Amino acid sequence: MIDPKSAKARLEAQLSELEHRQRNIAADLAEPLDPDSSEQAVEKEDDAALEAQATLIAQEIGSVHRALSRIEKGTYGECVRCGADIAQQRLEARPEAALCIECAQKDSRSA
Repeated sequence: MIDPKSAKARLEAQLSELEHRQRNIAADLAEPLDPDSSEQAVEKEDDAALEAQATLIAQEIGSVHRALSRIEKGTYGECVRCGADIAQQRLEARPEAALCIECAQKDSRSA
């Protein structure tokens, strides 16, 4: 099983990177629109893409916080749905993973 200390370090580094990206996006979105109306249209499209990225980053941040909470509770590496162990390879690839591969596949098929 993956070492909780090393998982915590990876998750904290991932959280730091995500928060940095989130701050950069917020700064970009806070910039005023260009007075030129044709430029404004392009900037609005760019802002829409940035807002979508910000939403995804916020979701990832939430996942990382929940994974850190599972480490603190001693339940990291257990599927939150069925209680089975999450494969080490899955946790190495996605340290924030909350579901075992079987439950994750069920979710993706029902989506």
